Amino acid sequence: MYGWQCVGSDINTESLANVATIVTNNPTLKGRFTLRTQHDKNHMFEGIIQAGEFFDVSVCNPPFHASLDDAMKGSRLKLNNLARSRGEQKTKSESPTLNFGGLGAELWCKGGEQLFLKKLIRESQAYSTQCRWFTSLVSKADNVKPAKKLIRKLGAVDIREIEMKQGNKITRVLAWTFI
Repeated sequence: MYGWQCVGSDINTESLANVATIVTNNPTLKGRFTLRTQHDKNHMFEGIIQAGEFFDVSVCNPPFHASLDDAMKGSRLKLNNLARSRGEQKTKSESPTLNFGGLGAELWCKGGEQLFLKKLIRESQAYSTQCRWFTSLVSKADNVKPAKKLIRKLGAVDIREIEMKQGNKITRVLAWTFI
């Protein structure tokens, strides 16, 4: 609609192949997407943002958990809370189905959301002249304050927190700019 061009990146080539299929099956998206594989799981922008490129916005949906076990614990807690609110017994399953979609690195990484955000924010400073706004979904409220503190420390000129509510779920988008 707006004539935007997009670069999508991921460390998982299967995820990128899925996006390529979506783009191929939607003629209005053809020629508007470039897909790039991030070969280094410790970087978000290095190797993706090329010299001479400028982006209006970077959008990130980080992994929220530190491990598969953490993801399962979160699902178990949510399912038990839902059962209790309906007056039912706690779920007895030791291995509940995850209450959200995604695989592997989409859901967890060493250090979880907090460490991922720290890396993302630190690396954003190195690309501060090539991207107007950096954004990331932040699932855990406890991660907002330290993220904002680091963003300020690195010299961002504007920081915005956009709260989103879906039923009882509250999440937020954190946005910052150095320009």
